[in-house]
Amino acid sequence: MLTAYDALMASLLDEHCDMLLVGDSLGMVRLGMTNTLPVSVEMMSIHGQAVMRGSKKALVVVDMPFGSYQESPPIAFRHAARLLQETGAQAVKLEGGEEMAETISYLTKRGIAVMGHIGLTPQHVQQMGGFKVQGKNEASWNKALRDAVAVNKAGAFAMVVEGVVELLAKEITEAVTIPTIGIGASAACDGQVLVTEDMLGLTDNPPKFVQQFVQLKGLISQAAEDYAAQVKAASFPSSEQCYHSKNAS
Repeated sequence: MLTAYDALMASLLDEHCDMLLVGDSLGMVRLGMTNTLPVSVEMMSIHGQAVMRGSKKALVVVDMPFGSYQESPPIAFRHAARLLQETGAQAVKLEGGEEMAETISYLTKRGIAVMGHIGLTPQHVQQMGGFKVQGKNEASWNKALRDAVAVNKAGAFAMVVEGVVELLAKEITEAVTIPTIGIGASAACDGQVLVTEDMLGLTDNPPKFVQQFVQLKGLISQAAEDYAAQVKAASFPSSEQCYHSKNAS
């Protein structure tokens, strides 16, 4: 699983991924926000529609943004239904464990496929005091495990497990009957997800758990530098990039 926010990236990733996540991380990755909290349902819908235009095979999951599902299960259903209707995606993802179990159950009983998200939950970054690894003490370990069991029991078809210590990821994966998708949670999970821009080497100072499989940032910067130099030197466009009259001598 990888993130995608537009049709072009979705078309490039689709052949290789079982799932594509239209993450609310787009607020930070693409829009320069400091966290995911300002992302709206409208934003998720627009980007979800774009990803669906580029995806032919992968299962597409759209994040429910902050404030769109926490108030009540019926409000969560209204926003989830809107996202699926407007985008054509197959599922939504929401953050939270025990406190969201009732909402997950409400949605799944009404035909909404839900992916859970436990451990480090970015929409709770203010409450957590930052992006902190979970499971380093007994309290957070037990809370994450209870959350995983609750999300499983509520009817989610899979769950993202983010930012937890390796042994906790293993225990969670063994404790539930649905696939776990790790991000900063070790290979003990059933699958993995990364922010695509992190994986492609486009972002500065990615988290520890990211492997950069290529360094596109430098390549893009160099291409822009070469382009600018050729424009200033009037060597681009050359004759090869120009249109010519058939009557030209």
